[in-house]
Amino acid sequence: MANLIPIYYLGKKHMVPEGVTIMGAIESSGHRLVRGCGCRGGFCGACATVFRVPGDHRIMVGLACQTRVEAGMDVAILPYYPAQKTIYDCNAVENPAGALQLMYPEMYRCLGCSACTKICPQDLPVMDIIAAAQRGNLPAVAELSFDCVMCGLCASRCLAQMVPYNIAMAARRIYSHFMLPRPDYVGDRIREIKEGVYDRQIDDLLEKGPEELQKLYAERDIECI
Repeated sequence: MANLIPIYYLGKKHMVPEGVTIMGAIESSGHRLVRGCGCRGGFCGACATVFRVPGDHRIMVGLACQTRVEAGMDVAILPYYPAQKTIYDCNAVENPAGALQLMYPEMYRCLGCSACTKICPQDLPVMDIIAAAQRGNLPAVAELSFDCVMCGLCASRCLAQMVPYNIAMAARRIYSHFMLPRPDYVGDRIREIKEGVYDRQIDDLLEKGPEELQKLYAERDIECI
């Protein structure tokens, strides 16, 4: 049997297996996670977690599906963090470089404190992302924020009460809509799909079970561009 250690989830003590992830520990204690969980592989950002460990005054962060438990850890998962989001239509944008200024003027309240960068579980340079957004440098924002999983932790720490991940998402969308070269093969594949070229292959996939699909996915050819 695994060695059990104590952790506190939402203030209640639980004895959980040593070495498991926070998500695994919570589920092993009898909780059924409905919110605050997703891909379980560190890619969806749904399990943003704050915690403290004994002997350390800091509030620490991580993704529950990746962070391992420690004895005495006090944990809370943030299944959702309230965040302002501007509604926009990329087709209606007239000035791509200045679009973010109109959509998220609050980004100019940035104090340069770097709290957003320090809390990011992906180790992204969030403060630099906002600085690039202020300058209207959409390619830089898109590049620097590419690995953002939109977990919401940066917004939870921002002293200016911005939502950096929504600003970055808008920048990536506008950049891809107006500036990123469109590969010819994408249009060709869309046309072929509409013409029914792949109907037989799609029907074949629909008839396969989960194990077959997982095997095909793991063995797929990945094209690097």
